[in-house]
Amino acid sequence: MNSSPLPNGKQMSDNQSWNSSGSEEDLEADPGPHGGVAEFSGVLSKWTNYIHGWQDRWVVLKNNTLSYYKSQDEREYGCRGSLCLSKAVITPHEFDECRLDISVNDSVWYLRAMDPEHRNQWIDSIEQHRAESGYGSESSLRRHGSMLSLTSATSGYSATSTSSFKKGHSLREKLAEMETFRDILCRQVDTLQKYFDACADAVSKDELQRDKIVEDDEDDFPTTRPDGEFLHNYNGSREKLFQSLSTKGINGIDFKGEAITFKATTAGILATLSHCIDLMVKREDSWQRRLDKETEKRRRVEEAYKTALSELKKKSHFGGPDYEEGPNSLINEDEFFDAVEAALDRQDKIEEQTEKSRIQRSSPMPSGDAYSTMGTHRFAEKVEEMVQSHMTYSLQDVGGDANWQLVVEEGEMKVYRREVEENGIVLDPLKATHAVKGVTGHEVCHYFWDTDVRNDWETTVENFNIVETLSDNAIIVYQTHKRVWPASQRDVLYLSAIRKIIANNENDPDTWIVCNFSVDHDNAQPSSRCVRAKINIAMICQTLVSPPEGDKEISRDNILCRITYVANVNPGGWAPASVLRAVAKREYPKFLKRFTSYVQDKTAGKPILF
Repeated sequence: MNSSPLPNGKQMSDNQSWNSSGSEEDLEADPGPHGGVAEFSGVLSKWTNYIHGWQDRWVVLKNNTLSYYKSQDEREYGCRGSLCLSKAVITPHEFDECRLDISVNDSVWYLRAMDPEHRNQWIDSIEQHRAESGYGSESSLRRHGSMLSLTSATSGYSATSTSSFKKGHSLREKLAEMETFRDILCRQVDTLQKYFDACADAVSKDELQRDKIVEDDEDDFPTTRPDGEFLHNYNGSREKLFQSLSTKGINGIDFKGEAITFKATTAGILATLSHCIDLMVKREDSWQRRLDKETEKRRRVEEAYKTALSELKKKSHFGGPDYEEGPNSLINEDEFFDAVEAALDRQDKIEEQTEKSRIQRSSPMPSGDAYSTMGTHRFAEKVEEMVQSHMTYSLQDVGGDANWQLVVEEGEMKVYRREVEENGIVLDPLKATHAVKGVTGHEVCHYFWDTDVRNDWETTVENFNIVETLSDNAIIVYQTHKRVWPASQRDVLYLSAIRKIIANNENDPDTWIVCNFSVDHDNAQPSSRCVRAKINIAMICQTLVSPPEGDKEISRDNILCRITYVANVNPGGWAPASVLRAVAKREYPKFLKRFTSYVQDKTAGKPILF
């Protein structure tokens, strides 16, 4: 049984030391030379939820409490949340050098600093506050709880002995008896020693006396005396000798009585020692049982802790940043796909509910002559290059050696793709062909390009704004797409241009094209909130007219729009390839059907715009 030495020389058991120094009442914060650790505050990014992700918050560390505010200016309105650090667990992230997680029971704060050095400053400050309050490292526990622990340990002996070990009094009584027996035995030994010394001294003196008597007898031997008289004289000498011995032995000591008492004392000591040994064996057995019980209890607690920790790791906290898209995401590919599909289904239901109440907006359609020129702006040559590239390659047939795979076929609509990956990122080019009755290529491209009606048919965009208007038919647009958890939110900055390409042969139809391709702009820099996607998209439309019967005018029943939609998208990020391909296969056909139906509804009953 281990024990801890006390300053006064006593011993304190492990159980007493743990009970005293381990309780909260025994922990006292050292106020320090300045009355406590100074307040620490600053800006940290806090994970809010899967919709808004990381948001900057003003965080204050004071009096062993961590609080956060929306901003430094809003401190006067009160904090939005706080954590007591007494029982908090601070965990620096294994991969993200700027992140730290603070958890108290089921509450977890995910925080990110601007850099690793800044994160370390926060961790050091938190540890200082925890140590100041007595909840820090092992050394701080010893420093703050020592005196009270020693007091409780020394005063706790009697209570523990009285309640749990009543035989302890018998042991102390037997030890007191041992002390008494020792004193008695020492006195008896002194008495017997004196007796033995006296006896030895008497024997020495009697030997001298006997030699003297023998000499006297030898002097008297030649005298002729009667035998009786001689014998009388000899017996007188012996009487003198034994008289001398008897006189020397009578000193007030009862040798027999002392011997009996000595024997009784030693027997009592032996009996008491035997009883003490029995008590100590019983005490040791009791302590061993308690130790075994505590050991078993600790084993069960450790097993429960390991089980809980294992379950916690297995449990998917689908609101935390560890389970969103990223290089170290804990969510597997199947769970990722299921979550994305569920989120898309929810968005579709919301869109169905809001579509009926959406206010239909209209915008004037400029004539085709306004879009037949390239325009003059700094991206004019790039626009012309992209238009010619799409006219050359995007309208080519999907047969031959292009390796296009048909993935969806629904009536007139066919969707093809080529599987391409670069550095683990899916870059599959996609091509869709469709034929829509009752609309022209001009009308389809106008509604695809016009930002005034973008929200009427585009359900994946969260918000967008025109960063710069380059000309009447070219703009730079920044838009963010609705987040589909656990995928990260995407944004895109692109130049959108609409053009009319006059056919070289009068028998061929004119071509309308909208090109959307990524560019850079100083007013829309990438941010950590979204993953910047790169796009190169073209909507290419041609109008086919069938002659009306007789002298009838051309109606919408006589027109057919042939659509070729090409998309080259680099989504960036770390989404699994299988998930991206599955989402593309699902969403692109839905987009084409939704958009073309929208154009048919918008143009129904209106004059045809060629």
